Amino acid sequence: MHRELVGLSSMATRPILADLCEHLRLAHGTPVRFESAGGVEVARRVREGAGADLLVLAAGALAALEREGHLLPGTARPLWISQVVAAVPDGAPAPALDSVDALRAALTSATGIAYSTGPSGTALLDLLDRLGLAETLADRLVQAPPGIPAGSLLSSGRADLAFQQLSELMDLPGVTVLGPLPGDTAITSVFGAAVLASTTEPDRARAALDLLAGDEASKLAAARGMEPVER
Repeated sequence: MHRELVGLSSMATRPILADLCEHLRLAHGTPVRFESAGGVEVARRVREGAGADLLVLAAGALAALEREGHLLPGTARPLWISQVVAAVPDGAPAPALDSVDALRAALTSATGIAYSTGPSGTALLDLLDRLGLAETLADRLVQAPPGIPAGSLLSSGRADLAFQQLSELMDLPGVTVLGPLPGDTAITSVFGAAVLASTTEPDRARAALDLLAGDEASKLAAARGMEPVER
């Protein structure tokens, strides 16, 4: 009997992968289990030689690990596109986000702005700089700890506006998702997957990766807030 394949992933794809692992087990007889943590932590574990078979991370982090030789050559591929959305605490007034001016007003009226340690957080800081608000809002920014959803800072009262991947905010208790950012302020992240060079089951890991990139997996991912990459 084959052993369970082990994957590592960032928190943004955790809900999707939970559904996909159940699908792979029931529909294909492929036992896979993913361990999720902050993307920086996952990359660190890979660099330190973590024993696992599959990896799902933001495309930039995946590319860096591929250059460093931590991935099985030729296996890295993009899977899903995720939009960053804004959110407020349940019951709070919902500011408009239908224009860049509306987004600017929402940002400048917020007393605490939560963001993540992942790619969405980096992109948000870049956006604030581009809007000329980085200095104005510097003392209102609250970064969630690695592996903790930025939206959780809304329900705890530490922030009244949060930005993160839709997949991480859509089912979070105490949070109302406002929607994506308007126009050219929109932030998207691409998440991909690969077989780790450390795997002891390269053929089975490749087969599981093919299933993660398949049409059935794409439908499950869409239900969790991510769209498939066009191929």
